[in-house]
Amino acid sequence: MRIGAHVDSADPLSEAAARAAEAVQFFLSDPQGWKAPQPREDADRLRAAEVDRYVHAPYVINVATLNNRIRIPSRKLLLAHATAAAEIGAKGLIVHGGHVNAGDDLAVGFDNWRKTFAFAADSGGFALPVLIENTAGGDNACARRLDALARLWDAVGEYEVGFCLDTCHAHAGGEDLLDLVDRVKAITGRIDLVHANNSKDAFGSGRDRHDNLGGGSIDPELVVAVIRAADAPVIVETPGGVEGQGADIAFLRDRLGAGSPAA
Repeated sequence: MRIGAHVDSADPLSEAAARAAEAVQFFLSDPQGWKAPQPREDADRLRAAEVDRYVHAPYVINVATLNNRIRIPSRKLLLAHATAAAEIGAKGLIVHGGHVNAGDDLAVGFDNWRKTFAFAADSGGFALPVLIENTAGGDNACARRLDALARLWDAVGEYEVGFCLDTCHAHAGGEDLLDLVDRVKAITGRIDLVHANNSKDAFGSGRDRHDNLGGGSIDPELVVAVIRAADAPVIVETPGGVEGQGADIAFLRDRLGAGSPAA
């Protein structure tokens, strides 16, 4: 089982080594901005690395919205990030499920997701797997609660689309972690990546604030159980930098019997 962390994008491989991580996730551009990713000088080194790479799309992307000024640029930016992520040999591009505005029809949001994949297909498809991630808050979210996720998968399931399960988001979003993997897989048929995070806030709070695995409001053994059941690579998006994330990775290896990465 490959275990790693979300790290600064300047030198992901050095960050991985500092944490004894077998995988890294990072941004290719400002997560709060609309600029397309630029070619990386370390692209050859990243492609040749034994460390698995994942890219997280910017938070501003929302392909579900009915607002054309956000939805259309979101589609284009998602496609650009998929192309750039493939160029560094990433295994997947993670993107949040998005939402519609209050008063808008959520069904249109799900269909906008379908149109996003159709838009990509018109130019040859996404260059790597796109992993839709469950989110923590919002009454009009496309991937917060499992009933919405089922409607989303009804819309996009005909395409090759993956899923990223975030434990903090599920807990804060009001989904019990017990048997969550079975319930998700009954909808999506797959879990491609786990974001293993504790939550600073209570169950159902709707607040997306990550904590280290040994802290927060989630029993850490529940997080371990989710990972074991999902049988997918793991990324911790926890605070504390090298020390905090390194401890979380070591904790998971110990509980999962994963052992240390090869030297």
